[in-house]
Amino acid sequence: MTISQERKDALVKEHGRADGDTGSPEVQVAILTERIVNLTEHFKIHGKDNHSRRGLLLMVNKRRTLLDYLKKKDAGRYGDLIAKLGLRK
Repeated sequence: MTISQERKDALVKEHGRADGDTGSPEVQVAILTERIVNLTEHFKIHGKDNHSRRGLLLMVNKRRTLLDYLKKKDAGRYGDLIAKLGLRK
């Protein structure tokens, strides 16, 4: 359910705006998306794990908040990010 440090470093390198950038909305959304995907796979096996489901909902809401912020500040970066992560159909 957690992501490895190597995977997190790869996400920071791929989505960061500068070297070691962990605070930008792009990096935060990418890490949250990875965690959400992992939890979604977890629920395919453990359907009654309601405690983790609450954490999933909190992560989805936090990602939505960050995406709203990014869309308000810079629509171009928002569009690039959702296209790269495949969040919208």
